[in-house]
Amino acid sequence: MGGLSAAGLADLAGATEAEVERLVELGVLVAREGAGPFRETDVPKVRLAVACEQAGLPMEGIAAAIRAGRVSFAFLETPLYRRWAVRSGPTYRQVSQETGVPLELLASALEAMGFASMTPEDSITEDELEVVPLLQRGFASGLLDLAWFTRVGRAHAEGLRLVVAAWNQAYRARFEGPVLAAGNDHRAAMDEAPQLSVDFLPLMDRALLAGLRRQQELLWTEGLVEHIEDELEAAGTLGRPGRVPAMMFLDLVGYTRLTEEHGDAAAAALAEALASLVHRSARQHAGVPVKWLGDGVMVWYREPAGAVLSALELVARLPDAGLPPAHVGVAAGPVVIQGGDYFGRTVNLAARLAGRADPGQVLVSGSVANAPPPEGVRFVALGQRRLKGIAQPVRLLEARRA
Repeated sequence: MGGLSAAGLADLAGATEAEVERLVELGVLVAREGAGPFRETDVPKVRLAVACEQAGLPMEGIAAAIRAGRVSFAFLETPLYRRWAVRSGPTYRQVSQETGVPLELLASALEAMGFASMTPEDSITEDELEVVPLLQRGFASGLLDLAWFTRVGRAHAEGLRLVVAAWNQAYRARFEGPVLAAGNDHRAAMDEAPQLSVDFLPLMDRALLAGLRRQQELLWTEGLVEHIEDELEAAGTLGRPGRVPAMMFLDLVGYTRLTEEHGDAAAAALAEALASLVHRSARQHAGVPVKWLGDGVMVWYREPAGAVLSALELVARLPDAGLPPAHVGVAAGPVVIQGGDYFGRTVNLAARLAGRADPGQVLVSGSVANAPPPEGVRFVALGQRRLKGIAQPVRLLEARRA
């Protein structure tokens, strides 16, 4: 793109011409000679300056810091910040008319995904245009309405923000921190950052897409397995309960409060003591600990009887080991195992049962009670209960020593 006027720069940056002219007057933005004194690389400078002012920082103070050499916007001209999308030609209203996507749906879906709220006559950004074909297809097919576009959009924004936040923390801890510790200032760190971005950003984009496809595979497989499970159950060919695995969730009571009161060292000691007990019990009853949750653990067992015996054994031994009591849930049924992760309906049910159990109590599902009972154990029926995230009422039982 060639030179830009103040109005053209303001349009691309989503600012006003008056804001651009004020930045030039203060020396925050430097106008070049000629009819087009600005470049597209000035767009991030305007956006950052406006964001600073909206955050309550005095623009005059920023200008003084620039003159003193303490702050610079020059780093924003690097390729790292050219990833920030600029305004395109068409307005939101024009895009709505051309695609058939209602203006309200277009605005709400984009805003839910984290894009800025704009008026119908504002120009849409290049990044937003990348999303429009998906909105158009979803709307035209009838698959998604306004409520679902908003829900999916928010999930995109929340999930991606977590990814970006984690990378930002890594940057601060592993790059910026060492640069500052070596005696350099923030300006030096910002001057060095663009080369790091050249090396990492294209790879991060590829990794992000690969991670998305992997999560699709996991979730879609889970859904397909559950569908097949439903069909086999309806046909009466699911198999005897004793031939399916079981999952156990164990959560320590008051773990967060204990760690807050006694510190990280106490938390580490509790975790080590719990791990020792769980590993020993799991080995004895054909189980494998598959996920540690800080205040608890998820364990896979070859059969329900082993899961129940292990659960009762653990709740009995925790106090003797100086550990708090635990909530425990056990469910039996098909378990999806992929890439070292365990998921599916049985896993979810075990977690919900643990959340419903009282301290020191072992709650089991009906499928566990229907399996061949372990010796010396009885099940006490507690009736049908509704559990969060489970569509149908669940038959609850408590496992007790006979």
